[in-house]
Amino acid sequence: MASRDATTRLRVRIREGHGPPYQQLRDGIRRQIERGALLPGDRLPPVRACALELDLAPNTVARSYRALEDAGWLIGRGRAGTFVSERLPTGSDEAALVEAADVYLRRAAQLGFGRAEAEHALRRDG
Repeated sequence: MASRDATTRLRVRIREGHGPPYQQLRDGIRRQIERGALLPGDRLPPVRACALELDLAPNTVARSYRALEDAGWLIGRGRAGTFVSERLPTGSDEAALVEAADVYLRRAAQLGFGRAEAEHALRRDG
């Protein structure tokens, strides 16, 4: 999937007394990736912009991004930005695949399509 030009807004809240801010940010971004709120190729806000938005020090945001890069969740591309990795680092997780398929089928149903039409769309585009 090609990277998007627009920067994705992070929906993370840093709370007093809930652990170090860099860990809260790291865990919040990871949860968004796991839940599909952040998709492969999504561009994260630049470190300074994220720091301003969340009222954190830039080094705190950089530390979170770096930890997620080291774990394979994010890919840093220098001046181009930081992006969600194309593949999750957890490897082959059948439970995650089943959940993703369920989400896909529920969304197809919301759009008015049945299971057979959704499966056909997967075969056609894949």
